[in-house]
Amino acid sequence: MPRLEVLRRLQSTESPMSHADLASELVPLGFDRATVYRNLNDLVESGLATRVDLGDHIWRFEGLRPEDRDGPEHPHFLCNDCGDIVCLPAMEIPLTSKAARPIRDIQDVVLRGRCTSC
Repeated sequence: MPRLEVLRRLQSTESPMSHADLASELVPLGFDRATVYRNLNDLVESGLATRVDLGDHIWRFEGLRPEDRDGPEHPHFLCNDCGDIVCLPAMEIPLTSKAARPIRDIQDVVLRGRCTSC
């Protein structure tokens, strides 16, 4: 079943995967690119996966384990040189601020820099 295979791959990786990443692995196994895309969206809608845009206009997807569903979102590190993405430990960011306008919520946190390999 395609949806289970897409979810299995998302949950077995250490970093978010784009549709192109998944399709490059699954199309040679007989999966259709459009089916992979639909399954990604279905998994997000059902709460089994999440998607994130790290600023390059490419949606990347992560499988959510049951213990991750109710916790805080985790930030990502994006290497400016090689493009590697690393999931960082979940953290709570206090929303108290001295800014003129209070912050209601935070959608995404992406840290950019250079990884140790670069």
